[in-house]
Amino acid sequence: MIYAKLPDAPGAKPHRLPFYLAMEEYLARNFLGEYFFMWQVEPTVIVGRNQQMLSEVDVDFCRSRGIDICRRKSGGGCVYADRSNIMFSHITTCSEVASTFTAFTERVAAMLRGLGIAEAHTTGRNDILIGDRKVSGYAFYHINLTDRLTHTTESRAIVHGTMLYDADLPTMTSALTPSGAKLEAKGVKSVRSRVTTVREHSAVSLREFMDTARGELCRSTLELNAGDVEAIERIAEPYYDPAWVQGARHTGPRRCRRVEGVGEFEVALKSTPDPVPCIGGIDIAGDFFLLGDIDRGLLSHLHGCELTREALMRRLGAINIGKVIPNLRPEELADIILDAAGVAEPVQAGR
Repeated sequence: MIYAKLPDAPGAKPHRLPFYLAMEEYLARNFLGEYFFMWQVEPTVIVGRNQQMLSEVDVDFCRSRGIDICRRKSGGGCVYADRSNIMFSHITTCSEVASTFTAFTERVAAMLRGLGIAEAHTTGRNDILIGDRKVSGYAFYHINLTDRLTHTTESRAIVHGTMLYDADLPTMTSALTPSGAKLEAKGVKSVRSRVTTVREHSAVSLREFMDTARGELCRSTLELNAGDVEAIERIAEPYYDPAWVQGARHTGPRRCRRVEGVGEFEVALKSTPDPVPCIGGIDIAGDFFLLGDIDRGLLSHLHGCELTREALMRRLGAINIGKVIPNLRPEELADIILDAAGVAEPVQAGR
């Protein structure tokens, strides 16, 4: 990989988190090849693309402590970052999601083992563990680039996540408010009990750790300049929009359900009663991964569908759900929707 380095700017004000999310996009859109960079921010909560902020974050606590709240474009769960941990960003061309995740996380886990942390290993989803506790977790999204001359499309992948070198666990556990169902599914009672840090397992300093990560993962450097920084700042502007941060979508009561190996789903559904119940409006939030646009790629296809298992399976069978939410099966999504609608038994189709 190539390490992407920002120009030195002594005395400059630290960048907020959206700058680094925009830097990922800038590299993905403007440079061919495989890139990596590390970054740190002042205390910040990062909400997943499709999460309900008020369900995952203690907003009042964050405001009282000056903790920034941002939303990223990738799916997955809510995380807390500060100067005691390190954010990893990986940009590459993507042919297959699972292999992109696996190749990167395996390299990071191998780097940890090289530091003497023998119990470091990857999981089947998106985490790196030391023993049975999480030290690093990742989310993914991709950008499709179309060549204007050849009309061919290339998919550029962005994989990013938090490496817990150290952690302010009291602040983290107060800022994040994951559901009881999520913690129960992981077999733990709190955020605190399911995470660990590099510092617990190694005497390496933060600077030594970052130098090791760069040396093990990268073989050359891309030096960005002031013009690149200005372009990145322009890309970052929409991330500061309060509507984007809050994620205001479909309002109303939500039903929660967890699918093992996929994530937690919060569904808000409006139904039309005549002549049989149909989907009048639907929104799905949660900590699942997103590979595509959930509105255009999935939800728009469900409007007007009768709330019967048979009708839902017909609609869902015509959609490649895996291109939007990986590992989710049509029958699982049908169950989630029927549960949200309060349909205990399939309603018989009336037309």
